[in-house]
Amino acid sequence: MKNYKYILGLSIVTLSLFSCNNSNSKADGYGNFEATEITISAENNGKLMQFDVNEGNVLQKDQFIGYIDTIQLALKRDQLQVSKAVISSKSKGVLSQINVLNAKLNTANTNKNRAQNLIKDNAGTQKQLDDVLGEIDVIKNQIRSVEIQNEPVVNELKSIDVQSQQIKDLIQKSKIINPLNGTVLTKYTEPNEITSFGKPLYKIADLSTMQLRVYISETQLATIKIGQEVTIKIDDVDTMKSYKGIISWIASEAEFTPKIIQTKEERVALVYAVKIDVTNDGSLKIGMPAELWINKSDANN
Repeated sequence: MKNYKYILGLSIVTLSLFSCNNSNSKADGYGNFEATEITISAENNGKLMQFDVNEGNVLQKDQFIGYIDTIQLALKRDQLQVSKAVISSKSKGVLSQINVLNAKLNTANTNKNRAQNLIKDNAGTQKQLDDVLGEIDVIKNQIRSVEIQNEPVVNELKSIDVQSQQIKDLIQKSKIINPLNGTVLTKYTEPNEITSFGKPLYKIADLSTMQLRVYISETQLATIKIGQEVTIKIDDVDTMKSYKGIISWIASEAEFTPKIIQTKEERVALVYAVKIDVTNDGSLKIGMPAELWINKSDANN
């Protein structure tokens, strides 16, 4: 009788534990946190004179963090300014000739008007007018000739202006300006090293809002939508820590389940990738695993 009671009691306890395990709900999805990582590269060649960056630094957008040596660029800029001054002096001489010829042309036009008036009053001859018109044509041809001679000078000045703008742009790009708010993840170089165009300097990401990428089945797809609020849970010391998340992206095409997050039997199933934005309180890290819990009441609305 005692054995019977013992077995009965043990059966009740077992059934109770089994019932409790069945009552435990299962997360709607599993995934890992990620962030948009941007690699900042050098935009010029030269020695890295200053580079105030360390891994873990929080940088602001448009923050100045260093510069590449610009001595050679500055010397080139000064050389162009001297060349422009020399060529401009030549151009001034040509322009003075054009000014003299334009003054002669104005005088000739005045004489033409005077000759035309004299002819109307029968006080002048056609030859006088023809002589003035001939003089006007000669002056105009002289002006065209001088302008043609001046065209190479003008083009050379334009070329120097373009080169000066290029030098100015390179000097500006020698300044290392952080392009966005974020945290430095990786530092690739150190001050006084020689860098070159396109060489990575550091990697940065905005960790204030993390993205959780999870995969859901086709049957779950109807229960979510972009902008919907969901619950995200991560492992804590003794329990699970919850966060509010907003669905920001849902894949338009299905894909095979990644092997790293599903069992062998489930790998043949097609799933949809989903991204969820979660405000980071400092605890969330890139690659950290998390669970997706869909709020059923919100999903039905």
